[in-house]
Amino acid sequence: MPAKFKINRAKNGSFYFNLLAANGEIVLTSQMYASKATAKKGIASVQNNASEPNQFESLTNKAGKHYFVLKAKNRQVVGTGQAYSGSTAVKNGIKSVTKNAPQALIEDES
Repeated sequence: MPAKFKINRAKNGSFYFNLLAANGEIVLTSQMYASKATAKKGIASVQNNASEPNQFESLTNKAGKHYFVLKAKNRQVVGTGQAYSGSTAVKNGIKSVTKNAPQALIEDES
């Protein structure tokens, strides 16, 4: 299965997307968007910024789990990675986004 972005609609009517790696695992989730058009712009931003290592930031949440965010050129967060047990797993998640996002298919499930 090729990597893909899946656009979904939340219960409140907002739109969001997930980036799924070729193995079907979610590696990045977006913020909520008011429209499908703005969600698609968010996907384009992920695709444009995924190849830039300095656009990723590794963080740790309150539970001590590691995760990453991908930021656009304007420093706005365009995607958040899953929670991982360690920094090595975070690096692998970032590598997956870098590899998969630029050519990922887009599926609309909204």
